[in-house]
Amino acid sequence: MEEQFLLRVPPSVAERIERLLNENNPSSSSSEDKSLDLSFSEDGRSGTFVIGNDHLSASLLDLPCVVESCKTYDDSSLVKTADIGQMVMVRESGDAAPDVIEYRHGLTPPMRDARKRRFRREPDLNPELVSRVEKDLLKIMAGGTADNVEAAEPEEGDENARGANKKPAPTPTPVPKHNIPDTPTNAGEPDRTDSDESDDSV
Repeated sequence: MEEQFLLRVPPSVAERIERLLNENNPSSSSSEDKSLDLSFSEDGRSGTFVIGNDHLSASLLDLPCVVESCKTYDDSSLVKTADIGQMVMVRESGDAAPDVIEYRHGLTPPMRDARKRRFRREPDLNPELVSRVEKDLLKIMAGGTADNVEAAEPEEGDENARGANKKPAPTPTPVPKHNIPDTPTNAGEPDRTDSDESDDSV
């Protein structure tokens, strides 16, 4: 796997970078576009992008979703090379720096405002409630009981009402046994086997 990032620059700078990359002999290019540099400050989020003699402000932003990058050797099969989760945004001199560390939009038009439109909203939970439930769960898993839990005992009137609604279980009735004669009904006939019943004409 490779380490990659996205570089988003203004259109005018993009043309200069593309022209510099497409030239076969970089030494013959103009001196103003011959050097490219990117450096960051101690916070790791703000920096400076240098192209030729121009110094532009840059910011490192997190993407709202991970983007896979691929390469191909035969224009048919794609090979995944990296998961890209950050983008370096280069700004013009008059543009204000972003006040967030996560970029609002994705890379494609369907991912515009992705965090708000496509991702599930985080539930509004009280941190104290979450901590208390976690402690109770750990106690229950350890064999204890949860705190602040009262066992609900049924009231006396409720028990009488429940007992009145219950129907008594029916008593099983004995099944009468019929007298079976000791002598079989076909005592005068010989026993017939499967071979006797078979058809001899076959």
